[in-house]
This record gives sequence, C-alpha cells and structure tokens, in this order.
Amino acid sequence: MFHISLKKTLVCMVSTMMLGYAGLGSAHDAGATMDPSGTVAAFTGYALVTCFDDGNGPADYLVASVRDLSSPEDKLLVNLQIIKGNRAINTTDPVSGDADYSPEVKVHGGNGVYLLLVNKTKAGVRSFAVSYHCMTASNAHTGTDITVQQFE
Repeated sequence: MFHISLKKTLVCMVSTMMLGYAGLGSAHDAGATMDPSGTVAAFTGYALVTCFDDGNGPADYLVASVRDLSSPEDKLLVNLQIIKGNRAINTTDPVSGDADYSPEVKVHGGNGVYLLLVNKTKAGVRSFAVSYHCMTASNAHTGTDITVQQFE
C-alpha cells in the first residue's frame, strides 16, 4: 500500500512539473524529467490545454514546441503531439541533448480543449521543456490553461 501511495505522490509531483503553468508574461513554459529510472521506452505523458477568450479575442490555434534538456544520447529523441478533434500534428526535437527547441507546430482548432502528448523514442531518462501558447487569428496571445492527466 505504501509503495502505491508513494508512486502516486511522485507521479503527481512530476506531473505538475511536466506541463504546469510557469508563466512569465504571456509565456507558458514548463519542464520535467520523464522516466527517471530510464527503463520505460513507451513513456507517454499527456495534458489537456484549454484555449479561451481572455479578453484578447477567441483562440484560433494552439502552438507548441519541445526541447530536450538532457545530455546527448544516440537515437533518444523527445516528441510532442497536439491533437484536437480530427486534427493532429507532431514535432520532434531533432538533436538529442542540444537544448534547442523543436520546430513549432500548431493546430487550428479554435477555443476548446487540445490534447498535448510528450513521449520519447527509446528507453532512457530525458529532461525536457515544453512551450505552449493559445493564439488568436491575429497572432495575439489569449487564454491558456492546462490540466495534467497522466505522467507514466
């Protein structure tokens, strides 16, 4: 019982760090370490990002990118997917451990809830950061909220 409770507590703590709001102005950037044991090749974390009109106008799209903050490791890359309705897109930080962001990707889905997924290409510990922003059609930052659902 203690093992399950400890695991849930650790998952909750890491989940909060993974894609929580760490705002600085209109920035939405957060990071975490996925798979601290380095043994889960199929690691996947996901969150729900809600875009809404906060007075700057209704959201037109969600834009996001991911960067690998770990030491370089051959063929171990970090991926990010955005899904809303029947629209989806993917980006990968193309260089393991270079600390540069992947190319930005966006899904034009308007106001509402977007699914944000983070995973990796093989077993190994990866520290990463995600940048995510809800934007209007005129490219103004608008309401952005996030709820982490799973991190394991």
